Amino acid sequence: MQVNFSLTLSQTQKLVMTPELRQAITILQLSTFELGQYIENQLLENPLLDLNDDFIKSETPVEREADDREDSIDWEEYFQEEAGSGPIRGPREQREEVMYENFISSTPSLQEHLMMQLRFAFISKTELKIGEFLIGNLDKNGYLSITVDEVAKLLKVSKKDVEDTLKIIQTFDPAGVGARNLIECLLIQIEQNGIKAPKIKELVTNHLEDLAECRFSKIAEALNISMAEVQQLKDILVTLDPKPGRNFSSINDVQYIIPDAVIEKVGNEYIVIMNDSISPKLSINPYYRALLTSEDKESSICKFLSNRLDSALWLIKSIEQRRITLQKVIESIVRVQREFFDNGLIYLKPLTMREIADMVGVHESTVSRAISGKYVQTPRGVFELKFFFQSGLENVNGTMTSAESTKKLIREIIEGEDSYNPLSDQKIADILKQKGISISRRTVAKYREEMGILSSNKRKRY
Repeated sequence: MQVNFSLTLSQTQKLVMTPELRQAITILQLSTFELGQYIENQLLENPLLDLNDDFIKSETPVEREADDREDSIDWEEYFQEEAGSGPIRGPREQREEVMYENFISSTPSLQEHLMMQLRFAFISKTELKIGEFLIGNLDKNGYLSITVDEVAKLLKVSKKDVEDTLKIIQTFDPAGVGARNLIECLLIQIEQNGIKAPKIKELVTNHLEDLAECRFSKIAEALNISMAEVQQLKDILVTLDPKPGRNFSSINDVQYIIPDAVIEKVGNEYIVIMNDSISPKLSINPYYRALLTSEDKESSICKFLSNRLDSALWLIKSIEQRRITLQKVIESIVRVQREFFDNGLIYLKPLTMREIADMVGVHESTVSRAISGKYVQTPRGVFELKFFFQSGLENVNGTMTSAESTKKLIREIIEGEDSYNPLSDQKIADILKQKGISISRRTVAKYREEMGILSSNKRKRY
């Protein structure tokens, strides 16, 4: 066999990930907040990019001159009229002035709330110093995150002074603050609320874990009371707050969701309106555009500006493509989930990303990137786009029911059960099968745990 060398031409297709394509993919999967940060970074890197603010309108010289004429006052004529009219005496008009100091810009934190109470307490300077240190070492739930021995060692005071100051703080609002563990927190609230139920302190001290696991028979035998009385004590403990400091969380911890689109019902149709106000509009800076046309094509400045111009145009195109793709995906979701928007959660259909990809005409991965971290405002509330992509269960007639619809049915069945004889997971599965939904006992247990609903033996009342 003879071996030789030769040159041949052949055509092949392959995907090349150019920097521009990587940028387009990155922009597509960014959330609204991340897109805003990405655009800010690009504005710093690319001088040709400029913000196009449609709300700022420049006044013409004619408009400014007209405004000046309206604002001008003939002061000489004004004082002559006032001098001729004579003094005018009368009761001064009483007007309630708006004081900006009365407006609260932020809610007080837990430490600020407790420090205000500490300053009004009749305590010594040493106790004030200890109290400030203790309050500063409370976590966000109101629990003391440092031991009494450590405080006494760091402040060089006696352990008794620290204990006495801690007891003073434990009398502050909210009830239960300053506790070192859950048991102490509940005991403080029982004392402050004046709860006189027998055996309740013993229950909290020795049988809190058994109570969480609903071991009522064990508790009843240990406390020598009936299971119904254990149930009543549990109902009292449920009214207490295990995390007394959580209502004083900082306002900065609150995160608001800004929807990327709004779905509104106009007549019998649902219209998708993209929320374009949340992302800044980009344009090409006119100064650099004029400089690009006036410079020599072979100069280094022109080459640099030309390169930056291509990058800026591609960024603007990628952002617009992101908006178009997201709008097509949402419109396809609305067409598939029309019954959900009309009738509610029960009618939510199972949906896969492949179905939407086929409707839009893109790849499945594109749909996955487009719905990542995106939210939509609907007549039924604000939902993440991933919410509409649900797995399903096959019905007896061959149709499919989404997992969220099944969970809602399970919750309704449990809410309507007899609390003294709750339904088991198998009985719930049988009821759903009678409604045409084929589901196993393990799937019912899985959905019930995802909704945070206890099992039948833990839901039973005595």
